[in-house]
Amino acid sequence: MSVYTFGNVTIMHLSDISVLPGGGGCRWPCMVVPFNHQLVVIIIAHCFLIPEFWGDIAKDFYWKSKHTGQFLDYNFDVKKGEIYIKCMEGATTNICYNVLDRNVHERKLGDKVAFYWEGNEPGDVMKVTYRELLQQVCQFANVLKSQGVKKGDRVSIYMPMVVELVVAMLACVRIGAVHSIVFAGFSAESLCDRILNSQCSLLITADGFYRGDKLINLKVIADDALQKCRDRSFPVQRCIMLKHLSKEVEAAPLVSQSPPAKRTCPDLQQEKQKDGVKKIRPVPQVPWNPEVDQCWRSLLSGASDECEPEWCDSEDPLFILYTSGSTGKPKGVLHTVSGYMLYVATTFKLVFDYQPDDVYWCTADIGWITGHSYITYGPLANGATSVLFEGLPTYPDVSRMWEIVDKYQVTKFYTAPTAIRLLMKYGSEPVQKYNRESLKVLGTVGEPINPEAWQWYYSVVGEKRCPVVDTFWQTETGGHVLTPLPAATPMKPGSATFPFFGVVPAILNESGEELEGPCEGYLVFKQPWPGVMRTVYGNHQRFETTYFKKFPGYYVSGDGCRRDKDGYYWITGRMDDMLNVSGHLLSTAEVESALGEHAAVAEAAVVSRLHPVKGESLYCFVTLTDGVGFNRTLEAELKKQVREKIGAIATPDFIQNAPSLPKTRSGKIMRRVLRKIARNEQDLGDLSTLADSSVIEQLFLNRCCGAV
Repeated sequence: MSVYTFGNVTIMHLSDISVLPGGGGCRWPCMVVPFNHQLVVIIIAHCFLIPEFWGDIAKDFYWKSKHTGQFLDYNFDVKKGEIYIKCMEGATTNICYNVLDRNVHERKLGDKVAFYWEGNEPGDVMKVTYRELLQQVCQFANVLKSQGVKKGDRVSIYMPMVVELVVAMLACVRIGAVHSIVFAGFSAESLCDRILNSQCSLLITADGFYRGDKLINLKVIADDALQKCRDRSFPVQRCIMLKHLSKEVEAAPLVSQSPPAKRTCPDLQQEKQKDGVKKIRPVPQVPWNPEVDQCWRSLLSGASDECEPEWCDSEDPLFILYTSGSTGKPKGVLHTVSGYMLYVATTFKLVFDYQPDDVYWCTADIGWITGHSYITYGPLANGATSVLFEGLPTYPDVSRMWEIVDKYQVTKFYTAPTAIRLLMKYGSEPVQKYNRESLKVLGTVGEPINPEAWQWYYSVVGEKRCPVVDTFWQTETGGHVLTPLPAATPMKPGSATFPFFGVVPAILNESGEELEGPCEGYLVFKQPWPGVMRTVYGNHQRFETTYFKKFPGYYVSGDGCRRDKDGYYWITGRMDDMLNVSGHLLSTAEVESALGEHAAVAEAAVVSRLHPVKGESLYCFVTLTDGVGFNRTLEAELKKQVREKIGAIATPDFIQNAPSLPKTRSGKIMRRVLRKIARNEQDLGDLSTLADSSVIEQLFLNRCCGAV
């Protein structure tokens, strides 16, 4: 049994809930520990009615100055004025100080491993302790200051999954700068858009990296993005590049566990020995602009490893992370210091039942919110040891993940349904090659998990002994909002179960009326929690319109939800023009815009189609300009166009020639009908508003051959 005490509230995790009356005790649509009814009442009252619940948690952190006034202040109703959320106003702190300095100096965890880094190639490994991480962060913070970066400046980070990525983000927050991390799979156009929107003063990148056998020449993409910025009259003056695949012979770094050279020098070929055969791989030809580019290690070599933290107000910006918007233009989700720190630290501790001897592994990329909250900030705030993985779950073989679990004796494992469905295809044998006896808790993130994948994960990977925490949350929420507690919340495959402490969900119908009991509708939230986003960077009006205008008084998640007779919540998918591909939100409007930029395309419409591995896939309908014929060459060009404009993750699975699109008499595309056609569902429902019914038969005839 694990016991957590916050002030006068005790939360208990039981390893065997069958010892309780009824095999699980009381259930209520809140995050409930089924111990006894009296405790549940105390938890509910404390979480919902007494702000000191979070105040008690805040006592575990360092504050340069205490907050004044109420703990959480907000307005969710656009009719009553501007939307705002304020947490611990008046307090000052530094999140880097809390996750590193306190662990090293106060909690005496300096020699504890913060990260085991596992490279793309098996055997390419390193580890970094909390003390070493603090030294590297302070050094790089001093480098940033020497480059003129100061509190409030925005810094763009475009890097692979390496320890230096964590160093860069923590160095930013140490000096009060705001990091904007861009997933290293995004295109030059996407990187440029994000740099421009947040007006970044500096870019941090790497020469390149391998994903399996594929070389990603990151610096070439970054240079292309910087040129696009210059073309739009926003020249970024400085770019710091990490030599990840190769490095020059340099003096020994100050920190002994500094990452080794992953590849040979840039002008040589990399030789890998595999199965007795020498395998030659290209290394990137790194472009270099001496007026802009600077070398990470050269800058670091002369930097001091002492750097005083910049004390920040609670509501100062912490980071900007872009997520796709239904208008096609990415939204810069802004999170602030104190509330986010408290929320990710607490959700990590309770949802994963964190214990000091755990080895935790989240397989996400830090370029997404999961990597921010549950690779970097949440685990480090608890002094946890984590695995940081650069590679793919199927490289060099489909047993890679379970080999890593055994290698580091991973106890808590957090991955996406997409990865689970991918590995399911290969059966149980690759999993059962390894014993996985260290595993205690399994988690899922990114999208709803289908019951079949849940059962395989629970039965094969966890051998029916590890609870599965199916977590629902968003970039905007900062951390888990619907989630089980392991070995405490009775599980239902595919359900995110109940809300976390202090989170108050509701389900609304189209008229904005709250539904009671079993029902289905729009998932909304009635009050904020400390970690919720504060605004869309540079566009507060868009923040209000996107999340609060449709149903005044509520935060609108954009997801549909069903509540069953037991009060469990089931996420049913997006209610807006968004798709969830491999756990990542994509905007149909953004893809349509990319397609529409091709000279051959007069009009495009994009819908989702179910995919056995990715969850959803992109099915695109294109109407061509007069005189242009549809063929394989054009199809390849259109896919390339989308990859270059957005990134490989947005590559369409299907592109269908559509001489005409189904539209209402007012000219609105009927995407509901297109979704049915993409899925070959003949029951199209009400077509009374369709302007020309003859287009339907032609669209069915033109369906892509592989879209069965």
